[in-house]
Amino acid sequence: MSPSFPLIDIPISELLASTGRPLLSYEFFPPKTEKGMNALQAAIEGLLDTHPDFVTVTYGAGGSTRDQTLEIGELLRRFRYQPVMPHLTCVGHTAEELHDIADRIHEDGFRNIMTLRGDPPKGHDRFVTVEGGLSSALELVHLLKNRHPDFCLGVAGYPEAHPESRGKQPDMDYLKAKVDAGASFITTQLFLDNAVYYRFVEDCEAAGIHVPVLPGLMPALSLDQIRRITSMCGAVLPAELERKLEKGGEDKDAVMNTGILWCTEQIVDLLKQGVPGIHLYILNQIKPAMAYQLAKTFMEMTDQV
Repeated sequence: MSPSFPLIDIPISELLASTGRPLLSYEFFPPKTEKGMNALQAAIEGLLDTHPDFVTVTYGAGGSTRDQTLEIGELLRRFRYQPVMPHLTCVGHTAEELHDIADRIHEDGFRNIMTLRGDPPKGHDRFVTVEGGLSSALELVHLLKNRHPDFCLGVAGYPEAHPESRGKQPDMDYLKAKVDAGASFITTQLFLDNAVYYRFVEDCEAAGIHVPVLPGLMPALSLDQIRRITSMCGAVLPAELERKLEKGGEDKDAVMNTGILWCTEQIVDLLKQGVPGIHLYILNQIKPAMAYQLAKTFMEMTDQV
C-alpha cells in the first residue's frame, strides 16, 4: 500500500484552531503478541471509515515499545491516518537518549507528541529517575521544545487527581507549568461522570490555563475491565453504571452494549456543551468507537450538530 499523505504532519493545535468543530481521536497501543497485532490491524482497517482527525500511539513502560510505537505510527500513516501522535515518556531514558528519540520522531515527519512522565516499569511501585535522565513531564516538555520548537505537544490532565497527587492546587500549578513551557493542549485521563470534567475545566480556567482540554473517554466493555482500570488510575466508577453492568451478568454482549450506551450518553452531553473534541481510549478494538458514531447519529437526527 503506497502512502498518499504529506511527509510532515500538521500540528494538532492548528486543527483545534481551524477546524471549527469538535475533533475525534483514538488511542492505539503497540501489541505484545501476534494475536494482538492481528486485532490491531483489524481495528485500523475497520475504523478507517470513521475518519478520526488524529490518532495517538502509546509508549511502553521504560521505553519497552519505543521502536514499535513509531512502527505502529508508520503503519497508521500507510492506512492514511494523519496526523499520528506518538507518546513519549521519560521512563528509563537519559536526556541524551531522549534527544535522539526526538530527532528520529522529527525526521520521520511526526510533529505531534503526547508528552508524559510515564508510569513505573512493571515490578516497580514508584518512578525512579535514571542517571542523566528526566524526572517529570514538565522537564520533557522543555527538552522537546528546546530541541524542536515546531513540535506540538499534548500533556495529560487528571480530573480526579493523579494517583501521586500532592493536592488540587499543586496539581493545577504543575499543569499550568507544563502549558507555560509549551504544551498546546491537554487530554484528560478517563472519567465516567461528565461533572468531573466540567469541574476540571473550570479549575483550569481559574488557574490561568487557557488551552483546549480534550475529554478522554473509555467505554466499559466488561465489569472486570472497568473496575481494574479505574482502580489503577484513580477514576470513580459511578454506582449507577456499576449496577447496570452487574445486571448484564454473564451476557458479555449485554454488558458491552451497556458500557457503550453509557459512553454514548457522555459524548452527547459533552458535544452539547461545546467541547473541543472527544478522545477515545479504544483498546485496539472497533466497538468502543461505536459510542461516538451513535452520539453523532443521535445529534444529527435531533438537529443538534
